[in-house]
Amino acid sequence: MKKFFYAILPFLLMANSCYEDEMNRTIFIADENNSSLPAYTEWGYNSFGAIYDRSFFLVSNSVTPCKITYDKGLLNFYLIGKINYDYYSSMVLKFSFPSKPMNHFRDLSSLNNTTINLLEDNCSVTIEVNGIEDEVSLLSGSLTFKRVQLLKIDGEENRVILSGLFELRLLKKGRPETISDGRFDIGINNDFYSFPE
Repeated sequence: MKKFFYAILPFLLMANSCYEDEMNRTIFIADENNSSLPAYTEWGYNSFGAIYDRSFFLVSNSVTPCKITYDKGLLNFYLIGKINYDYYSSMVLKFSFPSKPMNHFRDLSSLNNTTINLLEDNCSVTIEVNGIEDEVSLLSGSLTFKRVQLLKIDGEENRVILSGLFELRLLKKGRPETISDGRFDIGINNDFYSFPE
């Protein structure tokens, strides 16, 4: 029996690795009203998208779509993707807002059914395009975590699935811009970082 177990062990490990790869990949299901955007889902598809003026800010298979950090009382929520103009420029949209201490990805569950008014004190938004961060002055904006689910696999906490919406009106280098119809459906585990105070 031991020989049989050791013979199938590599296949079990490989199957687990493939399963983890599947959980981390991006699945793009087109929105029925605008096929350039992903549909709003709550399944952990590691996808996001928004209309950025007349272009689209979208998830990319070439980069991790989201990272979250907790540092000095602020939660920083990064969406990392591409803008579909200028041969798909890379873009990072960062939301920062006050938060209670979070030490583990499971703590993100407290964001369930929460809307952040980004004009409130200590909230900020930054946009980085092709590695250059632009000065942004927010006119209005909100970030809503409609549903946050703690996913367990075989009784073990595997990741938190954050699903929600965002919209922004802003001035970038003094020029008005709009990010609308934003939606995200992201699984977070190893992409959560907490820095002790």
